[in-house]
Amino acid sequence: MKNLNHLQTALQVDSLVVEVFPNRQSQGSAAAAHVIHVINQAIEIRGEARVIFACAPSQDDFLSALIQNRGKVDWSKVVVFHMDDYVGLSGDSPQSFRFYLQENLLSYIECKEFFPIGSEAEDPDAECARYEAALKSKPIDLVCMGIGENGHIAFNDPSVADFNDSAWVKVVELEPACRQQQVNDGCFLGIDDVPTHAFTLTIPSLMSCRHVSCVVPGKLKADAVGESLRGPISKDCPASILRTHPAAVLWLDGDAALRI
Repeated sequence: MKNLNHLQTALQVDSLVVEVFPNRQSQGSAAAAHVIHVINQAIEIRGEARVIFACAPSQDDFLSALIQNRGKVDWSKVVVFHMDDYVGLSGDSPQSFRFYLQENLLSYIECKEFFPIGSEAEDPDAECARYEAALKSKPIDLVCMGIGENGHIAFNDPSVADFNDSAWVKVVELEPACRQQQVNDGCFLGIDDVPTHAFTLTIPSLMSCRHVSCVVPGKLKADAVGESLRGPISKDCPASILRTHPAAVLWLDGDAALRI
């Protein structure tokens, strides 16, 4: 373990830089500063930044810090995507990830373009193809993600994760542990209320991004974080693949870092 610049604690596991902060607020502020730098660098080099955002309560402090510092980014040059959403759930549902992103980011900025996943699409396969084409139209500069309690990234649970998936977007059936997490997060009253299927960006699409910023707070994520960093790189813990990305940073608070 070594001290790196402004970081409270830092270490590197394979290619993955891991940064640990004492609380969610400092964790979120540091992640936001990093993301702002990456976005501005992309705009300077390529004239725009293409960014994928996770939509979950774990991202609240990071997005709050990003909003507080929104004047440091020319958002008119930022194209926004999100990484997953529930099949059949409308965009005005409070549990929809589009709703989350609107409430926690998009209502505070004017981005160049937002590409929503059309969760209500009558033909889910066609919607997957449409969204994949949008993602592939130009390289993605940055993905801002989290890690699930079962080690998933986006909705790539261990049972459906594929490090060599030929698709970039697909519909998956959610594992019970994943659905229970949505209850633990306070998004649904009970597991029976959580949709059983979701659209998700696949692991190859996430790993294709030039930079990865992964924000993971809380004790409920500690086991998944420990397995991601100390276990084998395996789809049994999909987040372990982050250790192979050449420009990925994992931001933890003290609770999430308990098992490292």
